[in-house]
Parts: sequence; structure tokens; C-alpha cells
Amino acid sequence: MIRLVRAEWTKLFTTRVWLGLLLGACAMAGGFAALFTGFAGRTGNDGQALPDVGTSAYEQAAFAVSANATVLLLILGIIGMTQEYRHRTATPTFLVTPRRGRVVAAKLLAYALAAVPIGLLVIATNVLVVEIYAGARGAAPSLTGDNLRVLAGAWAALVIYAVIGVGIGALLRNQVGAIVGALVYLFVVEGIVIRAIPAIAPLFKWLPGGALQAMTATLDATDLLDPWQGALLLIGYGLVAAILGTLFAVRRDIT
Repeated sequence: MIRLVRAEWTKLFTTRVWLGLLLGACAMAGGFAALFTGFAGRTGNDGQALPDVGTSAYEQAAFAVSANATVLLLILGIIGMTQEYRHRTATPTFLVTPRRGRVVAAKLLAYALAAVPIGLLVIATNVLVVEIYAGARGAAPSLTGDNLRVLAGAWAALVIYAVIGVGIGALLRNQVGAIVGALVYLFVVEGIVIRAIPAIAPLFKWLPGGALQAMTATLDATDLLDPWQGALLLIGYGLVAAILGTLFAVRRDIT
């Protein structure tokens, strides 16, 4: 298994995909943090005001923006699995290691471990921007208590979404279809449809997006689970994606 994981890391780090997604994730976290801090305390056209710099609501929400980069970690996991089918390397891979379950398990472990330092860099970018910008506005946040919980939740979510991505890639196999489908679900189905329909809006807290918000922080007045419950729920989604992806990869014909 160790050699399989190393082989997956070799496949990952010999391309520039991981670097592009890492830079994009850091830019996303830093950009959202800067925007949120810049508009903190201002009132929008809808009459709603963002919390002022220096308040606990601002600090938690500002540190939670790094969780937006989960979409790029999800894409990283999807690419890691689907590239075997897109570049037609699945056949030699499974011939070298006939037990396909070990291959998928190695991918899950390899991308989970790779997401650990990637997630830390994303979190560090978020913290750096918030500390500098909020400090320039007179109230740099402290890294204690709830703020650390939010950062830890965002980091854990980044790792879990990479695992979910590998599972989705094993389920769908088509790279473009898997990425587009995941984006449509996250930004349209979860982000708009479910939350806009009152009859099914309460379901949001049981979905990955609701679990993510519970693990970090949100300014929405949405009913959410407790942070530890959201973490367990998101881990559950990661395990389900991993198990289903493994089963499908083992039983389906490669072609």
C-alpha cells in the first residue's frame, strides 16, 4: 500500500495541475478574505450590514472564507481519479495491481494526505490577509477559542472534500462530467434551488454544504447542526463517496 500511495504522489506532483489548483485555492481564500474585510461594517442595498472589524462575528466569518476553496480540492480529487480513464492509464494500472480496491484506497489516502499541507497553505493565506488587513483597520483578530475552531473546521473540510472528489471520480469516471456535475450541485442545487424552496430548505443542514457551514461559520440565519455534528456528517459523506467509488471501480468494466 505504501508503494501505491507513493506512486499516486508521483502521478500528482509530476504534473502542474496540483500547483494551479493550490495557487487558485490560496488566491480564492486571500481574495475573499480581503473583500470581506474591505466591506466589513458596510450596509448593502438590501439593508443588511456586514459585521464590523473587531467583532467576533467578523472574525469567525473572515476566517471561514477559506472553506470556499473546498471546491478546488474537490476538483483535485476528481482529476486524480478520472485522469486514469481520460488518459487511458487505468488498464495498465489495474494490470500492475489487479486488486482494484487497493488502487482506489491508495488514491483516497494519497489525496487525503496531499490535501493536508495544501489545506494548511490555504488557511495560512487566509489568516495572513485577515491579520494584515484587519490590523490595518485597527483590530487584528486573535487566534484563540472560536477562531481556531473555525480555522480547524475549514482545514478539515478541505481534506474531506479532496476525498469526496476521488470518490465522485470513481463513480462517474468522465472527468468533465464529474467536475461539471459537482459544480452544478454545489452552486445551483445546494446553493440556489434547495435553499430557495421553503418546503425543502430545512434539508440544507443535512447536506455537505450545511455540514461545511456548521463546521466553520456563516452569517446566514440558517438552522445548522452543531460544529461537531457537521464534522461527523461531512466525514460520513466522505466515507460514503469512498466506499461507493471503490465498489464501482472494482465491479465495472474498465472500457
